[in-house]
Amino acid sequence: MAIQIGAKPDSGFDDPIGMLKDCHRRIEHFLNILCTVAERVGDRSLTEEEHSAVKAALQYFHTGGERHTLDEEESLFPRLASAAGEDDRRMMERLEGDHAHASELHASVDWLYTSWITDGVLERADQERLLSRTASLRQLYKDHIEMEENVVFPRAVEMLDGDALAAIGNEFSARRR
Repeated sequence: MAIQIGAKPDSGFDDPIGMLKDCHRRIEHFLNILCTVAERVGDRSLTEEEHSAVKAALQYFHTGGERHTLDEEESLFPRLASAAGEDDRRMMERLEGDHAHASELHASVDWLYTSWITDGVLERADQERLLSRTASLRQLYKDHIEMEENVVFPRAVEMLDGDALAAIGNEFSARRR
């Protein structure tokens, strides 16, 4: 992602909750690319710029998006679950279900975009599927991110001590080596 003058620098491993929020901004950015291209292009081939932007977005979700899911499901959620009540555990199960649903939608979007790039055109039925899948992803991420940033992350900051947050940051770092 390009550097923006005046933008807040990304959080480091010493602030794993900040890192998750930063990742949400990247998810929104790359998802916007996938949605915008699907909405604008229609019955024509992708331009070179669209092609490059779509490939970068798909690649982000293959690496950064998958790593983000692991950060939450293997590092954050288990620690919260051990300190949380039943309602919070159910909420984290729902969020894990969102991750699985997003993965299915991403597989479909990836296949459709790859087909479009390879064949140069996308059949009308596949265009409609792509629009539907990207719209579903947009809504899923909107709701998911809202829940995490307004409920889960504040609870994590409140419930987890410095040692737990440091351990989470160390696990994030290990995933990126």
